[in-house]
Amino acid sequence: MRADVQQVADGTYLVHGSNTNWVILTEGDAFTLIDTGYPGDRPKLLASLAEVGGSPEAVTAVLITHAHTDHLGNAEYLNATHGTPIYLHEAEVPHARREFLHQVNVGTVLKNGWRPGVLPWAIHAIRSGGTAHVPVTASEPFPSAGPLDLPGRPVPVHTPGHTDGHCAYHLPDAGVLIAGDALVSGHPTSRIKGPQLLPDMFHRERAQAVASLEVLEGLKGEVLLPGHGPLHRGSVQEAALQARERAL
Repeated sequence: MRADVQQVADGTYLVHGSNTNWVILTEGDAFTLIDTGYPGDRPKLLASLAEVGGSPEAVTAVLITHAHTDHLGNAEYLNATHGTPIYLHEAEVPHARREFLHQVNVGTVLKNGWRPGVLPWAIHAIRSGGTAHVPVTASEPFPSAGPLDLPGRPVPVHTPGHTDGHCAYHLPDAGVLIAGDALVSGHPTSRIKGPQLLPDMFHRERAQAVASLEVLEGLKGEVLLPGHGPLHRGSVQEAALQARERAL
């Protein structure tokens, strides 16, 4: 299965899975994987690594923006099969281990089923394994503060709101922001195109998600890699500001 892989900078690749994106960072023959898609995205995930000259065995670590199933879906597989370390913000580790689950539930989806795109998205999510129980038992907090000693040298940026421990990842030298679900550029349940927050039903605490956009406004970069939607080129600061203005 061929993956939709887009090179956006030296050693930086955006991959479009089934409604969810992940990112591959390369440095020589070593790789960092940021997010892992739905459980049903595994063939695309493995194909995307192969397309950039990698393999699961070559992944130094997996970084997770947040522990929703569409981003965490193949992390346990990579750890159990290949011993790949899985790192998250310390507040998100118990979420990844499924000590609790803060994720949109079936009842909320049904209440919003009248909204354009919600039911088709929900059917797709279920078929992709979105309701699967996928605890990552070996998930760990980041091993250090500041730039991580991993391919790409990503810098975690705590952006709570979507979940308590949500993290974006900044690549200052490349001018790239890997935003996860703190800042997206589209979603099947949204009629808006361009920088935006996800619809309200997806956030743990919407007001905090809006506040986290101010954190992103303080980062320099010209390439936005969202958790959902297409690549966005242009000022990261302006993209975050646009999303915050749309949310107010």
